[in-house]
Amino acid sequence: MSVPTTTLKLVVVAGDGIGPEVTGAAIRVLQAALDRGGITLEVVHHLIGGTAIDTVGSSLPAPTLAAARAADAVFLGAVGGPAWDHGGERPEAGLLALRRGLGAFSNLRPVRVWPGAEGHSPLRPERVRGADILFVRELTGGAYFGRPQGVAGIRPRRRGVDTIEYGEAEIQRVARVAFAAARRRRKRVASVDKANVLATSRLWREVVSEVAEEFPDVALEHCLVDSFALRLLLDPRAFDVVVTENLFGDILTDESAALVGTLGVLPSASGGSDGPWLYEPVHGSAPDLAGRGIANPLGAIATAAMLLRLSLAREDLAAAVEDALAFVFANGPLTPDLGGSGSTETVTAAILAQLASGVPR
Repeated sequence: MSVPTTTLKLVVVAGDGIGPEVTGAAIRVLQAALDRGGITLEVVHHLIGGTAIDTVGSSLPAPTLAAARAADAVFLGAVGGPAWDHGGERPEAGLLALRRGLGAFSNLRPVRVWPGAEGHSPLRPERVRGADILFVRELTGGAYFGRPQGVAGIRPRRRGVDTIEYGEAEIQRVARVAFAAARRRRKRVASVDKANVLATSRLWREVVSEVAEEFPDVALEHCLVDSFALRLLLDPRAFDVVVTENLFGDILTDESAALVGTLGVLPSASGGSDGPWLYEPVHGSAPDLAGRGIANPLGAIATAAMLLRLSLAREDLAAAVEDALAFVFANGPLTPDLGGSGSTETVTAAILAQLASGVPR
């Protein structure tokens, strides 16, 4: 949802692990882009995740959710880590509650192989060259939210239960997001399900087919999730927009990091209702990297570009940031996850320098 372009009121929830480091880098680049556009940035920081549990005893404190709902946009670093893996509330519960509290039912995850950066993928360069996919993941339904859910019983008779549940309206609304996005791209949608086994997937396939009739100019292909996972690596250029349910989307978008070489460069944005959009890089909190100064900031910075495009409707500023990203991704410096020796700071400084120089498109 775009906002007036004079002031951006941004809530930052940096979270855990490397979250504060990559978020700090992204906000610096966002500030530089907004300065170019004559837009004032107002930032308020709030707690989420494990840090919030340790500080106030809740993974999503009430003031965080209230501030997020009142903001123009929300920027998240990452949540979670082994420190909170045993007993009590998990940090991820705060993230799920924030998504639902903002009505963010669709998650947009673009995966683009920048020209000149094909060598970063473990796949052959000719296989990934030109790949440009937009994943549209349903975000507030499915196994992550279904009930009943939990582990019960005692050894050796413990049982774990998760429930996958989808309503027709939930499928319709995320499918419409995907088809509308495809109209702005190459007019192809691949819908991923497991309709040969799961009842929810059979409903998913039926409803997506019905929505497709509203978009006669967009071609629809149905894919089973297991075969799609293989095709994604064998022929990624065959796909334009991919729409799928929550669990499958979580797994497949992480797999897609193989196309670009690391999760550290993938952005995402979540929204779909009248509330503010939530922006978060795809990677996790990576606690083993926290505090070492080598976390990859490119995913968070690419997420800032999505904010410029979606919440401010400033395609010019988003493109300027992405041009700087493409230059640095292809020419360096790069962090160790991409085989480089750069730091979070040197990579961020290079992006800022390219942005200031006005990289040509």
